[in-house]
Amino acid sequence: MKKAVIICSAGMSSSLMAKKTTNFFNEKGFEIEVTAVNLSEGNKVIESGEYELYLISPQTRMYFDDFAKVVAAVNKKIAIIPPQAYVPMPSGITKLADLITHELEV
Repeated sequence: MKKAVIICSAGMSSSLMAKKTTNFFNEKGFEIEVTAVNLSEGNKVIESGEYELYLISPQTRMYFDDFAKVVAAVNKKIAIIPPQAYVPMPSGITKLADLITHELEV
């Protein structure tokens, strides 16, 4: 099972996106789990190296460079979620799933 995590300001909108995207992957037969954490947990979660992909939400993209340094130290992948992929509707979930599968090379 591949794992991705969304790092978001408070973790509320990202929790919804994570749940819907994980359900989408399950329906399509992909073994990918998406979870979410808030901004203050970001570095700690990255340092754990538990996830293959760290996704930065649109509202926290100003911290991308800082997180990218920590991600590089654990030799994992990081990406910014574009706003159009951060909408809890089918089109947004599909775009987020496409981003994740592309980054994980699935």
